[in-house]
Amino acid sequence: MVALHVVLGFVSDGMRLTTQGSRFAALNDTMPIDAVHLIRDTDYGWLIKLFPALTKTADLNHRPPVVSLAARELVNGHVSRTNPGRRPRCSSGESVGGLCIISSCSRFIVTRSFSSKMARSALDEMTESGAFNRTPSTFRDFISKDKTSQFPAESGRYHLYISYGCPWASRCLAFVKLKGLDKAISYTESDEHFGWVFPSSTEEPGAEPDPLNGAKSIRELYELASSNYVGKYTVPVLWDKKLKTIVSNESAEIIRMFNTEFNDIAENADLDLYPSHMQALIDEANEWIYDRINNGVYKCGFAKKQGPYDEAVEKLYDALDKCEEILSKQRYICGNTLTEADVRLFVTLIRFDEVYAVYFKCNKKLLREYPNLFNYTKDMYQIPGMSSSVNMAHIKKHYYGSHPSLNPFGIIPVGPGIDYSSPHDRERFGS
Repeated sequence: MVALHVVLGFVSDGMRLTTQGSRFAALNDTMPIDAVHLIRDTDYGWLIKLFPALTKTADLNHRPPVVSLAARELVNGHVSRTNPGRRPRCSSGESVGGLCIISSCSRFIVTRSFSSKMARSALDEMTESGAFNRTPSTFRDFISKDKTSQFPAESGRYHLYISYGCPWASRCLAFVKLKGLDKAISYTESDEHFGWVFPSSTEEPGAEPDPLNGAKSIRELYELASSNYVGKYTVPVLWDKKLKTIVSNESAEIIRMFNTEFNDIAENADLDLYPSHMQALIDEANEWIYDRINNGVYKCGFAKKQGPYDEAVEKLYDALDKCEEILSKQRYICGNTLTEADVRLFVTLIRFDEVYAVYFKCNKKLLREYPNLFNYTKDMYQIPGMSSSVNMAHIKKHYYGSHPSLNPFGIIPVGPGIDYSSPHDRERFGS
């Protein structure tokens, strides 16, 4: 059982400041208190970014509500800044929606505590040793070329919800582009960078409101698909427009569907990224690449103790060294043929120097210091369609703005601004 402390609202001088609609609802079940407790008194602008509706409910001429509490100061879900060791009492003896509204303290945060067997946030997926342990996906249906199946492959029936910030979602979009499924499978970029929330307008370049269900957040899609769902609200989401439900949120299976099941309508049907004669080799590569690199960077970044971090970072760089050696002899990971293993590796590499080296403390060696890996990443980026799965502005804004416990002021580093369209040397292995 995992105990979560979830932000429900801010109180200032006895007034409960609430946000309206699903934007806040999407956040209040995905942002544990330890994700926001390092926000400083002076950084009101960051609070407005987290909870935009505060601009509508707070009097900006008065001292704004702030969060400056340490996680250890949480007591039974309620903490007063002026008396952190004691649970404050409601001044009126009443509660509102289960919340204690307190007028004796000028600034504090109201939270709710509850237990769940499923993690609600990546920062919540922790073992007792302080190591990051990703929970499995839960929607695992499969689209089939069999017309009699529950989810038959049909043009225009399915919609892919993604975020450019998410590597797992980005590899699904990459398959849509590589296989030429743009006309068969529509997609929406869902993230305003604060909890898989759809923007309210098209003002965010590359992101748009939900065109199908009018959902304000990814969470609403999960609740449409299953009213009893308990767990994380994540992308990718492969949505069935006809049955109005989630087919799958497991990217490894979604890309397999895109590779084979839509070949009757795919523009690049001859491209097979998981050919039968290479499947054992691809599966083996996928296993160590996922554990040590794709998920390995998260194990480094989300570790809460030195031991798990040291173990994860050692495995990460051993795996990167292995890739460097492999790519010194051949163009791609499994030979001189492009496979899904390359797409799965690429989505981590493209984020490495821009995000993981800084944000996840993966700074022992930069991608640019690996001649073969770096040129390989540029080669992959320049494959027609692949660059469409990369929006570096979104990627950086998402990561650096999603976990305030890792980056309390939300500052986005200016560099390094790598040009992945620059020349590479991978043609030496042939096409």
